[in-house]
Amino acid sequence: MAELAGNCLIGQSGGPTAVVNASVAGIVTEALNHGVIEEVYGALNGVLGLLNEDLVDLASESQQTIRGLRHTPGAALGSCRTKLKKPQDIERALEVLKAHNIRYYFHIGDADSQETAQKIAEAAKAQGYELRVIGVPKGIDNDLPVTDHCPGYGSAAKFIATTVRELSVDAEALAQNDIVTIIEVMGRNTGWLAAASSLAKRRDHPNDPPHLVYVPENAFDAAKFADDVRRILKREKHCVVVAGEGLVDKDGNYVAVESSDNAAAAQFGGVGDHLREIVETQVGAKVRVARLGVAQRAAAHLASKADADEAFLAGQAAVKAAINGETEKMVTLLRGDGDHYTCETGLTAFADIVGNVKKLPREWLNEDGVSMNFQFYRYATPLIQGEVSVPFDNGVPAFIRLHRESVDKQLPGYEA
Repeated sequence: MAELAGNCLIGQSGGPTAVVNASVAGIVTEALNHGVIEEVYGALNGVLGLLNEDLVDLASESQQTIRGLRHTPGAALGSCRTKLKKPQDIERALEVLKAHNIRYYFHIGDADSQETAQKIAEAAKAQGYELRVIGVPKGIDNDLPVTDHCPGYGSAAKFIATTVRELSVDAEALAQNDIVTIIEVMGRNTGWLAAASSLAKRRDHPNDPPHLVYVPENAFDAAKFADDVRRILKREKHCVVVAGEGLVDKDGNYVAVESSDNAAAAQFGGVGDHLREIVETQVGAKVRVARLGVAQRAAAHLASKADADEAFLAGQAAVKAAINGETEKMVTLLRGDGDHYTCETGLTAFADIVGNVKKLPREWLNEDGVSMNFQFYRYATPLIQGEVSVPFDNGVPAFIRLHRESVDKQLPGYEA
């Protein structure tokens, strides 16, 4: 196979995570090891940066800054939710790639984001432009298929489990069989994040909080929920409930959506308040609602070391795959078969990712439908291990920012 010399470009789409910048660091670090990659660029705000030719020189960043990406949350390059829908968008993207001799394109994102990478790869092939496109997985929802888990999920899971344990200790201090704490977590279509709250339980203490966990994969029933809460309050001083924002009823309708013109554009949230109303009217207990919101994906101070290391590894693997001639594929994380947790990387075709969603297995819930069994604990526990060493400055985390030295534009401005 002949060597392919040229520049590489990194872009990201979708919501950030606590470790997505570690993947950027992995790509940059590995790219600088290969002479065929002449320049390392980043697209500001993902597809928007590509369309607007807003590129920055990542090779000009200091090694200290690149290392700092490994403990910095958010998206250092910026992100977006823009998709390449129009033919002129795809054509413009290729024009920019050609103008800057981009021969390696690395796209960090979820399933929707990988569809963008797939379109770019297909268009380049149709025009006979040699371009190797590799996707890097990310997402706290953990809903990408094929890969065992997504970088970002382990850190969000660690934050949720920790927060649930802390709020539970707080509630126990004043409770007398009369306090219900409802914690709303993200998860539009899957219950991976809600399930992660179960990691707050101590080993051999099945009655530890959270006492009730509700996931979108299991139809929500208001009457059963009220009965579940009553049952817990008879046994415990307080009841801790964790609910995913995307809960649905038996007919598949969302239990709570704050605003929506259509399902795709729905603004989720409000499940906690909906459950509060049920408890107050049907159970009569005191209720406290905590909505964790975007803190779930930004809490780098509680990032999982295993997660951060694997995010970096995924970035490195993407570069190695592209150098070896691979394209139109996404990096996957593969769990070893032994008793001791290990993780390696693999590859899967974009076609196996786009349009598919990995649900929380129903068999990982106990028969009561509100607690997780040993299969989930075995799966999730290794993903939250270890702590990332975050430097502090004057008492608060010291995160880094890229200098974002701009690359000269070669093309006129783009009008959609």
